[in-house]
Amino acid sequence: MNYIFNTSHPTRYRFPTHINDLVMDRADAATSEVFIVEMAPGEAPPLHQHDDTEQVFYVLQGRGHLTIGAQQVTFAVAPGDVVRVPPATLHSIECQGDETLRYLAVDCFLNGRPTAEPTWDDHVRVVCGQQGWRFEDVVEDQV
Repeated sequence: MNYIFNTSHPTRYRFPTHINDLVMDRADAATSEVFIVEMAPGEAPPLHQHDDTEQVFYVLQGRGHLTIGAQQVTFAVAPGDVVRVPPATLHSIECQGDETLRYLAVDCFLNGRPTAEPTWDDHVRVVCGQQGWRFEDVVEDQV
Protein backbone atom coordinates (compact mmCIF):
# COMPACT_ATOMS: atom_id res chain seq x y z
CA MET A 1 0.00 0.00 0.00
CA ASN A 2 1.37 3.41 -0.98
CA TYR A 3 1.16 6.35 1.40
CA ILE A 4 3.47 8.76 -0.44
CA PHE A 5 3.10 9.66 -4.12
CA ASN A 6 5.84 11.57 -5.93
CA THR A 7 5.00 14.30 -8.44
CA SER A 8 8.40 14.31 -10.17
CA HIS A 9 7.72 11.40 -12.58
CA PRO A 10 3.98 11.15 -13.26
CA THR A 11 2.43 9.37 -16.21
CA ARG A 12 1.38 12.02 -18.72
CA TYR A 13 -1.90 12.10 -20.62
CA ARG A 14 -1.76 14.69 -23.40
CA PHE A 15 -5.34 15.42 -24.44
CA PRO A 16 -5.96 17.79 -27.38
CA THR A 17 -7.29 20.37 -24.89
CA HIS A 18 -4.95 19.98 -21.88
CA ILE A 19 -2.45 17.72 -20.10
CA ASN A 20 -3.09 15.55 -17.04
CA ASP A 21 -0.10 14.25 -15.10
CA LEU A 22 -1.34 11.36 -12.96
CA VAL A 23 0.01 11.53 -9.40
CA MET A 24 -2.22 9.00 -7.60
CA ASP A 25 -4.35 6.54 -9.57
CA ARG A 26 -7.86 5.83 -8.33
CA ALA A 27 -6.75 2.18 -8.19
CA ASP A 28 -4.43 3.15 -5.30
CA ALA A 29 -7.20 4.65 -3.14
CA ALA A 30 -10.71 3.86 -1.99
CA THR A 31 -12.44 7.13 -2.90
CA SER A 32 -10.06 9.53 -4.67
CA GLU A 33 -7.42 10.23 -7.31
CA VAL A 34 -4.91 13.07 -7.76
CA PHE A 35 -3.44 14.62 -10.89
CA ILE A 36 -1.89 17.86 -12.09
CA VAL A 37 -3.64 19.65 -14.93
CA GLU A 38 -1.60 21.80 -17.29
CA MET A 39 -2.78 23.92 -20.20
CA ALA A 40 -1.29 26.48 -22.51
CA PRO A 41 -2.77 29.95 -22.96
CA GLY A 42 -6.20 29.75 -24.58
CA GLU A 43 -6.60 26.02 -23.89
CA ALA A 44 -9.55 24.61 -21.95
CA PRO A 45 -11.23 21.24 -21.59
CA PRO A 46 -14.82 21.12 -22.86
CA LEU A 47 -17.54 22.18 -20.43
CA HIS A 48 -18.41 18.94 -18.59
CA GLN A 49 -19.65 17.45 -15.33
CA HIS A 50 -18.98 14.43 -13.14
CA ASP A 51 -22.18 13.05 -11.64
CA ASP A 52 -20.46 10.94 -8.98
CA THR A 53 -17.44 13.11 -8.21
CA GLU A 54 -16.64 16.22 -6.21
CA GLN A 55 -13.46 17.94 -7.42
CA VAL A 56 -11.06 20.24 -5.61
CA PHE A 57 -8.42 22.24 -7.51
CA TYR A 58 -5.43 24.09 -6.05
CA VAL A 59 -3.97 26.59 -8.52
CA LEU A 60 -0.17 26.32 -8.66
CA GLN A 61 0.79 28.55 -11.58
CA GLY A 62 -0.78 30.86 -14.15
CA ARG A 63 -4.20 32.45 -14.37
CA GLY A 64 -7.48 31.24 -15.69
CA HIS A 65 -11.22 31.65 -15.89
CA LEU A 66 -13.43 29.07 -14.20
CA THR A 67 -16.82 28.65 -15.86
CA ILE A 68 -19.19 26.81 -13.54
CA GLY A 69 -22.83 25.89 -13.03
CA ALA A 70 -25.93 25.78 -15.20
CA GLN A 71 -25.77 29.57 -15.54
CA GLN A 72 -22.12 29.29 -16.64
CA VAL A 73 -20.88 31.94 -14.23
CA THR A 74 -17.20 32.87 -14.69
CA PHE A 75 -14.62 33.50 -11.96
CA ALA A 76 -10.95 34.45 -12.22
CA VAL A 77 -8.50 31.96 -10.67
CA ALA A 78 -4.86 32.56 -9.72
CA PRO A 79 -2.05 30.85 -7.78
CA GLY A 80 -3.09 30.00 -4.24
CA ASP A 81 -6.80 29.75 -5.07
CA VAL A 82 -8.75 26.63 -4.15
CA VAL A 83 -11.71 25.73 -6.35
CA ARG A 84 -14.50 23.35 -5.33
CA VAL A 85 -16.65 21.76 -8.04
CA PRO A 86 -19.70 20.03 -6.54
CA PRO A 87 -20.95 16.77 -8.06
CA ALA A 88 -23.08 17.05 -11.22
CA THR A 89 -21.95 20.64 -11.85
CA LEU A 90 -20.92 21.85 -15.31
CA HIS A 91 -17.43 23.32 -15.28
CA SER A 92 -14.31 24.18 -17.27
CA ILE A 93 -11.19 26.28 -16.70
CA GLU A 94 -9.56 28.22 -19.52
CA CYS A 95 -5.93 29.35 -19.32
CA GLN A 96 -5.66 33.14 -19.58
CA GLY A 97 -2.61 35.29 -20.23
CA ASP A 98 0.82 34.24 -21.47
CA GLU A 99 1.74 31.68 -18.80
CA THR A 100 0.87 27.98 -18.57
CA LEU A 101 -1.92 27.25 -16.09
CA ARG A 102 -1.16 24.41 -13.65
CA TYR A 103 -3.36 23.14 -10.86
CA LEU A 104 -3.50 20.14 -8.58
CA ALA A 105 -6.82 18.29 -8.96
CA VAL A 106 -8.27 15.93 -6.37
CA ASP A 107 -11.28 13.85 -7.42
CA CYS A 108 -13.40 12.54 -4.54
CA PHE A 109 -15.80 9.76 -5.52
CA LEU A 110 -19.08 9.92 -3.60
CA ASN A 111 -19.80 6.20 -3.91
CA GLY A 112 -16.24 4.88 -3.74
CA ARG A 113 -14.00 4.01 -6.66
CA PRO A 114 -16.11 3.74 -9.85
CA THR A 115 -16.57 0.05 -10.64
CA ALA A 116 -17.03 0.72 -14.38
CA GLU A 117 -13.72 2.64 -14.50
CA PRO A 118 -11.58 1.23 -11.65
CA THR A 119 -8.30 2.70 -12.97
CA TRP A 120 -7.31 6.06 -14.44
CA ASP A 121 -6.52 4.34 -17.77
CA ASP A 122 -10.05 2.90 -17.83
CA HIS A 123 -11.44 6.40 -17.33
CA VAL A 124 -9.20 7.89 -20.02
CA ARG A 125 -10.31 5.20 -22.50
CA VAL A 126 -13.96 6.17 -21.87
CA VAL A 127 -13.21 9.89 -22.30
CA CYS A 128 -11.26 9.22 -25.50
CA GLY A 129 -14.18 7.20 -26.87
CA GLN A 130 -16.63 9.99 -26.04
CA GLN A 131 -14.44 12.68 -27.63
CA GLY A 132 -13.28 10.69 -30.66
CA TRP A 133 -9.64 10.63 -29.50
CA ARG A 134 -7.29 7.63 -29.67
CA PHE A 135 -6.06 6.42 -26.27
CA GLU A 136 -2.67 5.55 -27.80
CA ASP A 137 -2.26 9.18 -28.90
CA VAL A 138 -3.13 10.53 -25.45
CA VAL A 139 -1.08 8.40 -23.03
CA GLU A 140 2.66 9.05 -22.81
CA ASP A 141 5.43 7.46 -20.81
CA GLN A 142 6.45 8.92 -17.50
CA VAL A 143 7.71 12.49 -17.76
